[in-house]
Amino acid sequence: MSHDPAQTDILIIGSGAAGLTAALHLAERFRVTVLAKGALNEGSTAWAQGGIAAVLEPGDTFDNHVDDTMVAGAGLNDRTTVEFVVEGAPAAIERLAALGVPFNMDGEALHLTREGGHSHRRIVHVDDATGWAVQEALIRAARAHPNVTLLPDMVAVDLATSRHEQRYSGAGNVWGVYAFNRATDRVELYTARATILATGGAGRTYLFSTAPRGATGDGIAMAWRAGCRVSNMEFMQFHPTCLYNLEVKNFLITEAVRGEGGKLMNPTTGKNFMPYYDARAELAPRDIVARAIDAEIKRFGLDYVHLDISHMPPEFVRGHFPNIYEKLLGLGIDMTTQPIPVVPAQHYTCGGVVIDRDGRTDLPGLYAVGEVSQSGLHGANRLASNSLLECFVFGEAAARDIAARWDTLPPPPAIRPWDESRVTDSDEEVVIKQNWTEIRRFMWNYVGIVRSTKRLERARHRIAMLTEEVADYYGHFRVTPDLIELRNLLQSADLIVRSALHRKESRGLHYTLDYPETAAEAVDTILVP
Repeated sequence: MSHDPAQTDILIIGSGAAGLTAALHLAERFRVTVLAKGALNEGSTAWAQGGIAAVLEPGDTFDNHVDDTMVAGAGLNDRTTVEFVVEGAPAAIERLAALGVPFNMDGEALHLTREGGHSHRRIVHVDDATGWAVQEALIRAARAHPNVTLLPDMVAVDLATSRHEQRYSGAGNVWGVYAFNRATDRVELYTARATILATGGAGRTYLFSTAPRGATGDGIAMAWRAGCRVSNMEFMQFHPTCLYNLEVKNFLITEAVRGEGGKLMNPTTGKNFMPYYDARAELAPRDIVARAIDAEIKRFGLDYVHLDISHMPPEFVRGHFPNIYEKLLGLGIDMTTQPIPVVPAQHYTCGGVVIDRDGRTDLPGLYAVGEVSQSGLHGANRLASNSLLECFVFGEAAARDIAARWDTLPPPPAIRPWDESRVTDSDEEVVIKQNWTEIRRFMWNYVGIVRSTKRLERARHRIAMLTEEVADYYGHFRVTPDLIELRNLLQSADLIVRSALHRKESRGLHYTLDYPETAAEAVDTILVP
C-alpha cells in the first residue's frame, strides 16, 4: 500500500550522513519521510574530504582515541559520550563497507591516514573525497528502500508543536514540521510520531566558511523557537586551510596535507612560521593552527599564507591528494611545484541542540543528530574526522530509541494548517540580501577566531537591530526560502554571541583577548529559551 509522505511514522529533516543513517535503520519497521532543503546530496557530508576516525590499527586502543578527543575538546567533552561514540566506530565502518563504500585498502586491511590531534593512524578514507562516497552509498540504499520517501527542495520553516494543535496545548510535543515546497511555492504540513533534526550546522553565519550554502542553522533555530535548550554555540571551529581564491568559494585543503608533510609559510618573509607558535608546528590542533595563521595575517597585513608540500615527491603528492591536485591544477596551481594560498574559514559548529545519549532533545517526540546537536562528544573543539563518526553512531542511537519506545509515542493529533491569510508577497528581496551580507561580515570581524568583549557587544547591538527588522518583515510577507534562512541565520548568530559573552575564559575554539586564561573547571554554556 502506498503511504502519504506528509503523514508518516517518522519524519527526518536532513539527508546527510546522520539523517540517512537513522532513516535506513528505522525503515526496517517503519515508514520514513526524509526532507532535504535542496538536492539530496547538497549537505556537508558530501564535502567531507578527510574521513572517519576509528580504532583499527594494531597498538591503537579505544582509550587512546578517547584521550585524543578529550585533549582536543579542552576537557569540556562528556567522557561517557566520547567512549560511546569511539566504541561504536569500528561497527559503523563495517556497515558502510557493507553498503558499498569503497574505502581505500592496504592489502587486506583498510588504509589509514593520520590527522592533527590523533596519536595514531586511524582515519579510514576514500582518497580525499570520503564524504562524497559515503553520501552516494547512503542515498543509493535509501532510494532502494520501499519504506523511505526522499523529498528534495523542502525548506523547513518551523516545528509543528502542541501550540499548533487544533485544540491549543502547552505540552511541548513535537508533531512534525511546516516546510516550504520549492516546487509549489507553498508551505505544507508534515506530521509524524517522531521527528529527527539532522539539519547540520550554522557555518553560513560567517563570511568565509567551508560549509555548503544551506548551513544556516535551521534546526538549531527551529528547536530553540520550539523550546529546546541550546549549548556551546561559542565553539565555532575554523578550518585553518581553506583555498584563498576569489572565484572559488569554500574549497577546503584537507588537514591531511599537513599530516603528510605540508608546511605553512609566510609569503612575505618566506619563513615557516608554525614552530614560533607551537612546538607541534603543523600538527598542532586546528584552533592553534587557525589562530597562528590569523595572527600572521594580521601582523603582516597579508591576504593569505602559503601551504607548501612541493618539497615532497610529485607522485607522492598526486597519489595522496588526487582530487585536490586536479582541482588546483584547473585553477593554475600545481601543488607538486607551487605553494597553495590558504586562509582560515569557519568549518564546524561544535555547539547545538542539547541531546542525551539516545539523541533525544528536551521536547517529547523530537530527536537531533549530527552537527545540529551538542552531544558532549566534541567539547570545546572537534577532533579531526570525529564528525562523520558522530553522525553514524547517533543516527543509529536515535533510530534504536524510537523503535524501542514506539508503543509509547502517541499518533499526532489534528494540527492547524499553515496560515498565510494576513501576508502579502515581498516587495523587496534586496532587504534580505543586504541583511544576510551584513550578518556574515560582522560575525567574521567581531565573533571570529579572536574575540573581545567590545567586539562581541558590537555584534550583539547589530543583532538586536536586525532582529526587529526581520521579525517585522517575517510578519508581513509570505515566506520564501531566503527569508526562512535569514531568520534562522540571525537566530543562530544571536545564540553564538550570547554564548560567547557568557564564557569568561578562553578554552578550545573560544579565544577572547579579555579573558585569555582557561578556568580551572570546564562548564558547558547552556542557553534556556
